Amino acid sequence: MDMLFLLILCFFGTAILTSGQVLPLYSTPRKTVTLNSKRGHVFREEGVWNYSAMLLREDIGVLILGARETIFALDLTNITHKQAMVKWDVTPDNQNMCSHKGKNLETECQNYIRILHKMPDGRMYVCGTYAFSPTCDYMSYTEGNLTLESKQHEGKGKCPFDPFQRYASEFVDGELYSATSMNFLGSEPVMMRSSNDTIRTDFNPSWLSEPQFIGMKYVAEGKENPEGDDDKIYLFFSETAMEYDSYNKLDVSRVARVCKGDIGGQRTLQKKWTSFLKAPLDCPVLQTRLPYIIQDVFLFCPGSWTTCVFYGVFTPQMDTSQYSAVCTYSIHSIREVFSEGRFKTLYNDKSVSKWVTYNGDVPDPRPGACINNDARKKMISTSLDLPDKSLQFVREKPLMDEAVKPSSQQPLLVKKGAAFTRIVVASTTALDGTTHQVMFIGTASGSVLKAVNYDGKMVIIEEVQLFKHSEPVKILRLSNTMGQLYAGSDEAAVQMSLSACDHYISCIDCVLARDPYCGWNLNTSSCIAVNSTDPDKHSEVVQSLRDGHATHCPAVESTKTIKTFYPGNVVRLPCQPGSNLAQVQWRVNDHPVENSNMYRIHHNSLFILNASDSDAGHYTCTSVESSNGKDYVIQTVTYELRLGNYVGHPSVLALVQEQLNTLLILRAMVIILSLLLVALLIWNFYKGHCPVLRCFNKAVERPQPMSGFQEPLQIVEGNKAASVGCSSNSNNNHNRTTELPSTGNQHNGDNIV
Repeated sequence: MDMLFLLILCFFGTAILTSGQVLPLYSTPRKTVTLNSKRGHVFREEGVWNYSAMLLREDIGVLILGARETIFALDLTNITHKQAMVKWDVTPDNQNMCSHKGKNLETECQNYIRILHKMPDGRMYVCGTYAFSPTCDYMSYTEGNLTLESKQHEGKGKCPFDPFQRYASEFVDGELYSATSMNFLGSEPVMMRSSNDTIRTDFNPSWLSEPQFIGMKYVAEGKENPEGDDDKIYLFFSETAMEYDSYNKLDVSRVARVCKGDIGGQRTLQKKWTSFLKAPLDCPVLQTRLPYIIQDVFLFCPGSWTTCVFYGVFTPQMDTSQYSAVCTYSIHSIREVFSEGRFKTLYNDKSVSKWVTYNGDVPDPRPGACINNDARKKMISTSLDLPDKSLQFVREKPLMDEAVKPSSQQPLLVKKGAAFTRIVVASTTALDGTTHQVMFIGTASGSVLKAVNYDGKMVIIEEVQLFKHSEPVKILRLSNTMGQLYAGSDEAAVQMSLSACDHYISCIDCVLARDPYCGWNLNTSSCIAVNSTDPDKHSEVVQSLRDGHATHCPAVESTKTIKTFYPGNVVRLPCQPGSNLAQVQWRVNDHPVENSNMYRIHHNSLFILNASDSDAGHYTCTSVESSNGKDYVIQTVTYELRLGNYVGHPSVLALVQEQLNTLLILRAMVIILSLLLVALLIWNFYKGHCPVLRCFNKAVERPQPMSGFQEPLQIVEGNKAASVGCSSNSNNNHNRTTELPSTGNQHNGDNIV
């Protein structure tokens, strides 16, 4: 079957069915702000990088922050206050060994802290990549000191070898569950429980096929369970698809689960999971041909385990789309696929092998099921008692046929722009007592989106830029107790308040934000945190979340600015809309302004072209935002444009000053040239190069005729004499011969030359 048709048929049947519905493509955050000192704090240490491991220790009031070769203990209320730190360097021998194996000495052959978990006794379990030789240790924080206990042991299967490889881990009842690679090359992926009797997945492509592990979550499903079921560990990852025929590599998203009480089989699957099952995870985004890939997951349980919801962020696996999505999955929909869904099986037909739906009989007890009341009635109390028939089935057929569908059969949020990287979800109570889930979504551009869904309508309250645009958000941690969000990137760690309300400047601005943390206090004329108000004074606070109505707010006051202009210039009148959702409207003397030969509106600013005397008047910029079909004026700016005194116009003064400077320069040049000319004349007089002086010298040196003696003399006045101007007769011709009388004999007809 053609790959494109297969993908569309298999992945987007749901999308076709819901094509008549409108997806929540609210891709524009209402506000775009930058983190400042009022909203949060930034921590970084000179020479330390990769702040990508975090452990919240609310019991002792510190944030344990893991970076490259360094672990910090930071004050939870203000992470710029460093309480303690400890270095965990790699030995030179380990670095050299890592380098000799072909890894980069500067970037890969270091110790990147990856695993941080709290232990039941209050200590912490920490693991690092340790120059491609993963190592673990125990750590304590007492009396303001962070101490590694130097009980280092091998971390293979617990911590990744490669510092840039995705991994997942969870610490449950003193035992570490991890998903990473078991070898240096990264070719042996494994999900493992580290205990006295280690249990892991089988090294079989049908179990894990080139996976990228994303997240691991523990759900106590055995608590108050009428079926006597076991607790579960859920693993989210992506892997190379094995159930679809395609010429190119195709990745798909998965969710897998194992039972907490699983201890492996007696003969089959010894020390292997007997409950490992996996299912496709569908997040259908319209107008895409390839399945979206999961990047992060957050478990939100507002009550008992039956209310648990998984929030996942998805991105396209190829750069064919710029959309990212958030999909939610209830615990019931996942349980239903694993406990009631059909399996896939590998079908071999001559040279063709492919995975198809299994329609045969399913053994009893059901393969992959945890030990429950029904199994105990059959004298099966542990996984060691499971029959080989059930174990062989799950070993060969771990993949479910049906995909887990998102709630409402569509994404909760789809946004165009920077790719989503991480997600956490907080719960807060509004002024009317209703509870709302607030999503904080990290992006590849270093920002965090704050978003809420109101009855199917998604509202992105704001986008806060935490890091540089080139620094993706690599980790997010949430403290509801402290009301703080903690984020990490390669360059720094950031702390941000969940309820920063003081940046809303007016009642309408505060109410239209529809931020469940914030409300407008009519008495103090300020936007305040709702949870900080006295319940008896709630009537003094305005908040409208679902409707976004600001009718109880007073009208926004207009700000007036007097601006002077001069004829012939281009006048710019700036105007900043109150939000990214607002539309700017310009009026001059109460008449609407449109683009013309006189006016241009560019980036909300009004440009008056070739201003003249008639352009004096009042110009008003109004920011209008629509909410549930009603328009609200959230900001008004008025300019009074006055004709200025041209003589005192700064441009004229500048021109006059420029002309004066030019005149001074010309005068200086004339003086310099005059001095050079005088110097040249003096030099010529001194060297005798002047023609007048040369002629005078020749006249003095000419010899006089001797007394009593005369002889004929012929003087030839040539070009040389004439050229120097020494001739006594200006009418004499060149080469003229002059004969002088002689006393001697003279022959007639003879010429003397």
